[in-house]
Amino acid sequence: MEKKKRVTSYDVAHQAGVSQSAVSRVFRPGLSVSKKTREKVLATAKKMGYKPNAIARMLITQSSGMIAVIVSSRANLNYPDVLSLLNKRIAEANKRVLLFTLDDAEGLEDILDHLWTYQVDGVIALAAHFDHNSISQFEQHHIPVVLYNRQVADHSVSSVSCNHEMGLKQLVDLLIKHNHKDYLIISGPQDSDVANERRFFAEQALAENGFKDTPVVYGDYTYESGRLALSKYLKNHKRPTAIICGNDNMAIGVVDEAKQNFGLSVPKDLSVVGFDGINAATWFSYQITTIRQPANQMTKAAVDILLDQIENKHNVAETRFWSGELIEGMSVAEANPE
Repeated sequence: MEKKKRVTSYDVAHQAGVSQSAVSRVFRPGLSVSKKTREKVLATAKKMGYKPNAIARMLITQSSGMIAVIVSSRANLNYPDVLSLLNKRIAEANKRVLLFTLDDAEGLEDILDHLWTYQVDGVIALAAHFDHNSISQFEQHHIPVVLYNRQVADHSVSSVSCNHEMGLKQLVDLLIKHNHKDYLIISGPQDSDVANERRFFAEQALAENGFKDTPVVYGDYTYESGRLALSKYLKNHKRPTAIICGNDNMAIGVVDEAKQNFGLSVPKDLSVVGFDGINAATWFSYQITTIRQPANQMTKAAVDILLDQIENKHNVAETRFWSGELIEGMSVAEANPE
């Protein structure tokens, strides 16, 4: 069977009685074309089954039309919602998402090699560890990047972030208000920028209230790691009255482990706080006290900043912060020392 010939923009132009450049302008957003010509071209294209060739357009415009999004495979449960919001906002700009998942910091170099190959227009990095070398490589390839919920110290790179310092201070102040004096911090992984920042600010807020050298154990942001961290700690240490978790997922794991294997009631025997404001944290069995991140504002800003930098390569780096919302659930109560 003879393969059906692909309809081209020249075919549409001939059939519609317009120039080929007019057809191109119709299918390239932002270019000027009269309403009459647009309607004629679109009607003809639909009738003929014409679809513009994205690869050809890329060669003409020197733009891939793709935005790379890098997300950690250990990302917390609110990132599917964040990815959905990013995809929607990027699509509204007539671009497409190229998604990369990162298992650990060592895998970033391989991902960057792929990015240069695909010649993406820009990058939004979620839950990925970026250092000075990584940022410098983007500068060398003239590809703008926006960091989501993280910064690289002493380096000019755009970022949007929840104010982790303020959020942890609110959580610690709440626990202090309930007379807690024995604390444990369950942090996210040590190679995570966000986890390290949240751990640091939790320690700082506690130290400012006279609680120095608070013990820290590490999870990997998963529910299972929260359970395991609490189990290992309680087998060798006195029970704290309050636990500050690096995210809600681990906080939920702590609640279940405390109840199931140690017979502890949350919050009667143990107060637990998290961070992020994921939907599961609001479930009746948990109702975790947490900081909810403003995902709508943060994703919109990340895309807006990136698109602006794609169009204006010489724009200076921009950093935007938002305060999270303190959600007082049912996981904090007056201290009940053992």
